[in-house]
Amino acid sequence: MESQDSAAGRYFASLNRALDGLDTYLNDDDSPLYKHDLIGTVVTEYLARLRGSLRSWEDRVAFAEKFRISRSESGFPAFQNLLELENDRRDAGKRLAAMPDEDTIRKEMVDFILSKKAVPVALQRTMAERRYLGSLEKGKHFSPLCLPRTVRVSVNPKTKRPYYVVHWGYYDGTANLPMIYVLSLEDSSTDMVDTLVEGEKLKRGVEIPLPVDGLLNPVLAHQFDDFCDRNSAYSLTLSTIASSLDKDFPTLHPKQLRRFVLGPFYHSEITVNGVIVDQILQKVKRPDNQWMLTWTLQEIYSMNERPGKWGLWGSQPPQEEFFLNTDDLDAARMGVSAYSKHALVPHEAYQAIYAEGQADAIFAGYETHIISGNKVLRRI
Repeated sequence: MESQDSAAGRYFASLNRALDGLDTYLNDDDSPLYKHDLIGTVVTEYLARLRGSLRSWEDRVAFAEKFRISRSESGFPAFQNLLELENDRRDAGKRLAAMPDEDTIRKEMVDFILSKKAVPVALQRTMAERRYLGSLEKGKHFSPLCLPRTVRVSVNPKTKRPYYVVHWGYYDGTANLPMIYVLSLEDSSTDMVDTLVEGEKLKRGVEIPLPVDGLLNPVLAHQFDDFCDRNSAYSLTLSTIASSLDKDFPTLHPKQLRRFVLGPFYHSEITVNGVIVDQILQKVKRPDNQWMLTWTLQEIYSMNERPGKWGLWGSQPPQEEFFLNTDDLDAARMGVSAYSKHALVPHEAYQAIYAEGQADAIFAGYETHIISGNKVLRRI
């Protein structure tokens, strides 16, 4: 594993601390939106995936030549690193089978030190590579596309349709940002209504072992996976994504779509994506407090569903009317009904920003959450 005395080691340590802080916030009594809502549980799952990737990258840095970080944009690892993880994961078993086990490598390291009176650099790299490949086999990672999963199923008593909650993860290759999508939708497919609905409730005796990999509707599951892969880019507004989904799947009716965009991440030593922020963070005395993490939660929801029309001269399936908040210029630009921006910062770093007289400018428009020990405080 990369030493925390190196720049890469300090970067990984700080990013892990930021994710730990976000976990603390998501489970804190002061964040009811997240704690008592499905999104908190969903985001926590993807944070675990991201930590799995970070652990693997730390091992990889110990024997690989390069590790790329989006220093001037997101502050997160560059997309190329995810592709390398995916490629290495495919042949991890084969490469591990050709390598000695950890006990053998460890014994060779001891023998080398005793006989050569030197550091066994090559063997250290071999050990790091073995641990890296092992983590790829065992751990969960944040992939370019973390395939959709259905996590809730119910029935809308008004429409008498099955109602699903589905989520998926996406790492944008251009913006280098990890994102999480949570979609609530109704399914009017005849076979799914017949299978799941009885009156205004789920049919008795139907067992659904949640979570279910993919969309619950098996006929549309692969097509839905492809849609998520093609329509999850950060450059697409939620309005565009929801409208495309409504158009491409006549029997699926999106009622609410949320996007959790993690980042940018700021680090005093690594990033140059926030000149003022980076410069102030450099003045923080403790290296483990020289960071700041931001995220944005966007949402769009349907106000109304226009009924479908069928006749001799053509037909038109039901169509959602999504609410766009045109009274808020930023919301209109994002193509959303609502949004909120958040910043998570260690107490020492917040004090440094406040002392420089930059708190109001840096945190304007953000809900600010300050890490103090094992607690998260709201900005006063």
